Parts: sequence; structure tokens; C-alpha cells
Amino acid sequence: MRKEHIFLIFILLLTFFSFYFLYRILAPFLEPILWAIITAMVLFPAFRRLYRLLRKRQILSAMVMTFLVVVIIILPFSLLLFSLVNEIVSGYHRVEEMIQAGTLKAYWEKVQSIPVLHLVLARVDRTFHLSTLDPLDFFLKNIRQVTNFLFNQSTMVLKGLSGFVVGFFFTLLSLYYLFKDGDRLFERVKGTIPLPPGERDLLIRRFQEMVQATILGGLLIALIQGLLGGLAFWVLGLQSPVLWGTAMALFSFIPVGGTALIWGPASLVLFMTGYIVEGIILLAIGVVVISSVDNFLRPYFISSRTNIHPLLLFFVVLGGIQAFGMIGIVLGPLIATVCLTLIEIYTQGIQSEGIIHTGPRVEHP
Repeated sequence: MRKEHIFLIFILLLTFFSFYFLYRILAPFLEPILWAIITAMVLFPAFRRLYRLLRKRQILSAMVMTFLVVVIIILPFSLLLFSLVNEIVSGYHRVEEMIQAGTLKAYWEKVQSIPVLHLVLARVDRTFHLSTLDPLDFFLKNIRQVTNFLFNQSTMVLKGLSGFVVGFFFTLLSLYYLFKDGDRLFERVKGTIPLPPGERDLLIRRFQEMVQATILGGLLIALIQGLLGGLAFWVLGLQSPVLWGTAMALFSFIPVGGTALIWGPASLVLFMTGYIVEGIILLAIGVVVISSVDNFLRPYFISSRTNIHPLLLFFVVLGGIQAFGMIGIVLGPLIATVCLTLIEIYTQGIQSEGIIHTGPRVEHP
């Protein structure tokens, strides 16, 4: 074996192990770093405007932009969390009062009087022998057990909250340096991509478009659906509109079911408790208004801007969540975008070399 080959193998092995150990070192901080990179990519156009406004003061612009991110994220999140906690506590007390006053028992008797449900419950009772159980007492005991469990797990909750605070600090620290040194880092990363300039710019442009579409489009759709859902609950006089509006905003990121996992059961509960008109109105708002926002705006904001088919987008979001957690909502479409762009570059390269003949077919005698 020649010395050049030995040297090449040594360099490749050294590079592989260096990257492996670097990954092991950075693994605990990868998620905050990835969130910082994604956030910086979305907000970098705004940072450039601020940079020009502050007369090209790099450090000051990065500090101000990072501070604005804190204000925009922390304050609304804190207010929302406070409202959610209040509504969850008050909702528990309302359910307990309804059980003690006999209101839920009356609702349960009304549900049992519906012919179709009566047949279903009778068949379930014959199979599982549930007639000896008091469902309302069982429900109340389980609520109390859940409440006691959450109270006893307060240490774990505080630990998770402290982990979130630490992760958010690392995200902000990374975000500051990405704003401050982003242009230099971008040019250095761009120079390491082993592609011709045209193909390299295409890959970077598609990557940026996907980040913008996934983050901004997803957040806008979630905000609209959460507001519409919360407003529908408030107009119909239903309990905890902030809680359920927030739940619909979060569930809008789930490809399967989405917001229907909230307004669908809520409509069913209204039907079962005798509020037929309210149930019909909520069901109509869910199907016609809330779902139409997802059906029309999501393809416009994401699929049409990234050249990804809606079916593929559906699967890569689900697979991304399963593989990477919540950040998979962004990483899944990003990985799919990179793969599709590389296939496009490869296909164009083959066609330009004449390996694939795209002209009219010539018949030989």
C-alpha cells in the first residue's frame, strides 16, 4: 500500500472519529442549538433591517434582536401559562360542584335515555358488567387521583421547568452569536458544500424557503385556528375558551385530526348534554371555518412554496415528530427538502451530460 493511501485512510478515520466525539460532546445541547439556528434563519431579514437602522453596529444589533426575541416569546407565554393554570383549576372545581349538585348525574341519565346510546351501553354492560359501577363517582375519584398525582409530582414539574429555562438560555446564547457572526458563519458553511455554485445556491435557497414556510406558515395557521376556536367557545358560552383555544393551536401542528380532536368531542358533549343548537353551531364552525383554514392555507404556505407534495409533507411531519420530538415538525420537512433538491440537482446533471435523452424519440428501421 502506498504512503498516499495510508495517509488518506488515516485522515478519513481521524475525521470520522473527530466528528463522532464532537457529536457526543454537543449532543446534550443539540436541540437548543437547532432551535437557535432555525429562529435565526427566520428572523435574519429582520435583523438585517435592524442592523442598518442602528448604523451597522453588529454587537448592539445582536443584543437588541435577542432581547426582542425574549420579550416576544417570554411575556405572551407567561401570560398564557397563567391563564391556562387558572382555567384548569377553575374547571376542576366546576366539575366537582356539578357532580356534588347532581347536574352531571342528570346529564348521564339523559344520555342513557337516548335510544342508540342505550343499546350501545346495554351491550357494553353485558360484556364488561359495568352496571355495578357508578360512573360519576368513578370519574370524580379519578379527577382527585390525577390532581393528587400532579401535586405530588411538583418536584418533577419544577425539574422540567428548570430544564426548559436552561435550554432556553442556551438557545438565546446561541441565537446572539448567530446574529452577531451569522454572515461569516453562513459563508464558511456555504464554502464547505461540495457542489457547483448554481446547485449550491439552489440547495440553500430551498432550505431557507422551507424554514420560512414551515415556521411562519405553521405558526400563522396555529394562531388563526386557535383564535377561531377560542372565539367560538367564548361566543357559545362554553367554559375555558383560552384553554381550548390554546389546545387547538397546539393540535393544529398534528397532521392527523388536528383541531378536530378538540372541537369534535366538544360538539359531541354538547349534543349529549342537551345543547343541540350549540353543538350544531360548534360542529359547523369546526368543519366549515376552522378546518378550511388548514385545508386552504397550509398548502399555500408550505406545499406551494417548497415543491413538496401534501401527502409527502404529511408523512415527513409525522415521521419527524416520532424521530426527533417536537423539533421534528421542522426537521422532517427540511430533510425531505434537502433530499428532493439533491435528486433534482442529480437529474439536471445527468440531463446536461446527455446521459438521459429528453428529445423526441427517433425510430430506426
